[in-house]
Amino acid sequence: MTSPTRPQAEPRSAYKVFRPIGTRWSDNDVYGHVNNVVYYSWFDTAVNGYLIERGAIDIHAGAVIGLVIETQCNYFAPLSFPEPVLAGIRVAHVGSSSVRYEVGLFPGQDGAALSAARGHFIHVYVDRHTRRPVPLPPQLLTTLETLK
Repeated sequence: MTSPTRPQAEPRSAYKVFRPIGTRWSDNDVYGHVNNVVYYSWFDTAVNGYLIERGAIDIHAGAVIGLVIETQCNYFAPLSFPEPVLAGIRVAHVGSSSVRYEVGLFPGQDGAALSAARGHFIHVYVDRHTRRPVPLPPQLLTTLETLK
């Protein structure tokens, strides 16, 4: 039986778009680094911020919303307040109603070449009211092309 491949940090060049994220005092835990649960919030913030700015989704009045159905993160090096963070974003897969986003988190201050963490989440896009899957809207598909 072969052992699974161990996840590795990735270079900045593996990502298409970058978004800065500020750390907060409350992000650090008692061990002096950003707590693991904060990373998931950063994934959501980076991707949704990009989609909103590009007009791909309307979180307040749009007919279609994205629901997270899967998420995962691997950690390679600690991040800490007050260090800025740079989130690299890419799209790994586009289905008829779902998208797999991948995010790499980089220490922003020193221009680190490798990610401190990387992970993914999958959005299924659904009708806001029925919560049933719907085809990806054209504006979202256009924006996703910039992340491939």
